[in-house]
Amino acid sequence: MSDRPFGTAPAEQSSDLALLCVHFAQLLRSAGVPVPVERVAWWARATLDASPALIGELYWLARVTLIDRQEQIEVFDAVFGQVFRGLTDVADFRGEASNQPSPHTEPGPPSGMTDPEAEEPPAAEQPGAEQPRAAPAAADTDDDGEQDDEDATPTMLALASETELLRDRDFADCDDEELAMIAALVDRMKVVAPLRPSRWEPSRNGGRSIDLRRTLRAACRTGGDPVHLRHRRRGSTARQIVMLADVSGSMQAYSRIYLRVLQGAVLGARAHAYVFATRLHPVTRTLGRGRREDAIARALMTSPDASGGTRIGGAVKTFLDTDGRRGIARGAVVVVVSDGWERADPVLLGEQMARLSRLAHRVIWVNPRKAAPGFAPLTGGMAAALPHVDTFVSGHSARSVQELLDAIAAA
Repeated sequence: MSDRPFGTAPAEQSSDLALLCVHFAQLLRSAGVPVPVERVAWWARATLDASPALIGELYWLARVTLIDRQEQIEVFDAVFGQVFRGLTDVADFRGEASNQPSPHTEPGPPSGMTDPEAEEPPAAEQPGAEQPRAAPAAADTDDDGEQDDEDATPTMLALASETELLRDRDFADCDDEELAMIAALVDRMKVVAPLRPSRWEPSRNGGRSIDLRRTLRAACRTGGDPVHLRHRRRGSTARQIVMLADVSGSMQAYSRIYLRVLQGAVLGARAHAYVFATRLHPVTRTLGRGRREDAIARALMTSPDASGGTRIGGAVKTFLDTDGRRGIARGAVVVVVSDGWERADPVLLGEQMARLSRLAHRVIWVNPRKAAPGFAPLTGGMAAALPHVDTFVSGHSARSVQELLDAIAAA
């Protein structure tokens, strides 16, 4: 994805985001774009209400509220690229094929705009020249010793990149506050089910296939002559998505986030969700009801063996003998989230994964340990299951979660 996350601001950071809006509007004014005060208020209110998680969302919120003329777009893009330099390319948001930087942003800002990163040269380097701004040399700090607004700008802009830095952070290395920010980002990700061909249906706009039954029925009204040909086309419907998440002790650092992924799949794609440790527990209805946090807590309560041992082969066998045999697994996209640490005989897991691969349209395995340096599928469970897996992805970070969702949609 070309779009990068901006981050959902908590309540205590709302004032900082408002200051960021004001500072950005001041840069636009210095670049020659008149921005009325009421438009700054519109953008600040829209930013606080929408809580954009992607820089692309922030870009369009600012563009539709701060400017209203076509000739102002180039200067606006240059200022936006200057403020968020290193996080994004503005060409991505405009849908341009080229991602080359705008000539207004490199090597310097547009004419009439001051670069907030540039510093005034000291008076000693300009002999004989008048220095109207050099007189208040102590203006960089106020009476309380605090820095001025220009020095505080990097602090405000750092808020925009906080979630960006967390995108590649391993869930196991995050504290509670960082996990809360990642959870908010994961909640905004959408699970899109792939499509599969369905039954034939009438086509009013024509098609390659002639519907003989409807054509002959219409010919009865024209003396037996098929004057009007009736066509048909293949319909499409969403494939089933089945997700089985390991909540054993070895997956404790990742299970909380992946319960949110399962919840998003249930709410957005009508997926079937299960959790397992030593036994399999269906949690589809539990995750689909009530508040999100309460639903996740109830889902963990339905699994009394959570944070214990792992019997992946037995869990997959239970699924195939019950719901899978009833048709849920047939032609579905099945996602297994586990690190592959199997306490039981790995041969059972290999047999059940082979059985699952014959039923499912595609099997995706998510192993957060894959991101570790020098990883190799040497554990018994992972080695037995991998030959029957179509897609093997890592799920250790928010970016890899998005890769998982892309793999599901591409199936």
